[in-house]
Amino acid sequence: MAAAPIDVTDATFTAQVLNAPGPVLVFFWAEWSGPCKMIRADVDSLATDFAGRLTVARHNIDQNPATPPQQNLTAVPTLVLYKKGAEAARRIGALSKGQLTEFVQAYL
Repeated sequence: MAAAPIDVTDATFTAQVLNAPGPVLVFFWAEWSGPCKMIRADVDSLATDFAGRLTVARHNIDQNPATPPQQNLTAVPTLVLYKKGAEAARRIGALSKGQLTEFVQAYL
């Protein structure tokens, strides 16, 4: 599992997220989204905070438009925690660092 966030694309989503050996938190984001910009650094820091227990991935919805509809994405920012290839939890909207940490800890 990574100690830094990874960028996933439509082409790599299945391999890096759905087929990952451990839990993966995917941050679905867009450059134009103010709330995405607000939480990006906090989401990225989760990769270090949970190193060895969680992979943090970023998915730019504008550059990779095929995956969001497949994952029933309706808004950004959306954070989805995947375990063993299945969605375990989802949060939509900007969360504080504390809320992000609580969200992740509840599902690890």
